[in-house]
Amino acid sequence: MKYDYLIVGAGLFGAVFAHEAKKKGKKCLVIDKRSHLGGNVFCEEVEGINVHKYGAHIFHTNDRAIWDYVNGFVEFNRYTNSPVANYKGELYNLPFNMNTFYQLWKVKTPEEAKVVIAEQVREVGVKNPKNLEEQALSLVGKDIYEKLIKGYTEKQWGRKATELPAFIIKRLPLRYTFDNNYFNDKYQGIPIGGYNKLIDGLLDGIETRLEVDFFKDKTELIETADQLVFTGKIDEYYDYRYGKLEYRSLDFKHEILDMENYQGNAVVNYTASEIPYTRILEHKHFEFGTQKKTVITKEYPTEWSGNKEPYYPINDLRNNEIYSKYKTLSEKDNIIFGGRLAEYKYYDMHQVIASALAKCKKIFN
Repeated sequence: MKYDYLIVGAGLFGAVFAHEAKKKGKKCLVIDKRSHLGGNVFCEEVEGINVHKYGAHIFHTNDRAIWDYVNGFVEFNRYTNSPVANYKGELYNLPFNMNTFYQLWKVKTPEEAKVVIAEQVREVGVKNPKNLEEQALSLVGKDIYEKLIKGYTEKQWGRKATELPAFIIKRLPLRYTFDNNYFNDKYQGIPIGGYNKLIDGLLDGIETRLEVDFFKDKTELIETADQLVFTGKIDEYYDYRYGKLEYRSLDFKHEILDMENYQGNAVVNYTASEIPYTRILEHKHFEFGTQKKTVITKEYPTEWSGNKEPYYPINDLRNNEIYSKYKTLSEKDNIIFGGRLAEYKYYDMHQVIASALAKCKKIFN
């Protein structure tokens, strides 16, 4: 059977593209190397809890059209991302706001907080930041940097803050209100029943095949369709001819605990450098669960290597230059590249969906 589109990758980009193509009467085959659909948004049900298998996925957007689009497949709840930071047993609200400043310095008004921060920035005296540490100190001063930024960032990137470029932190939002909502977006939530409902809705009536290694049978698979949609690593597709792009990876350690409530919040960041993980997720709180047991996940950032999952593109000068060569090459081919890995972009979920819809609009309208 000949398909109009072979779509490699059953994550958000591939699923949205397949859905929109089907609406236009196109026949699609979606393949994925994993044993499940959904890519990194996949949820596994454990003890009646939807566990975010590949880390926390909190949907947020200012785009009403994107919000309406996803809610057309599954209703979203009112979850608001309000992480807590644990620094050596002390708890602080995130993002940096009046609750944080009160916990740090017992200041009660925005003016008092501004005075403390300005004084700490002045004491540091950094005028031309040469690295991430100096950049952060020049923006927020010593206390916030040392307790809430330094250890977490070093764990995340696997390098000392003095060795990281200053541009990684362009700004650090300081909010002079008692609002713990991490995002500024108008729309925010989690699909009721988990992200699998969104993916299953998108791929309803579309042929899918799991545990298929595209690169093992590349030639034969490409011949099954008129056009290829590829959502994997663009450098791998082109056999790394311009060199390998770099990523950061993550290891997840999931635990079932025989208790109703472990930490009282979905996300707790651990900002001290001596604790190897960056955060603990407690999944039931994403959907206001009342189950008898709870499931937590410890998140460990790691260096990426060939046998690990690539999660975050490292968009520094070297990697961006390599990617631009692959992008130029891809523009000569009749292939649609899309998603975080194929476009080498740090996309949030709403941005992946917007990218897929924009691509579809260009092709089908």
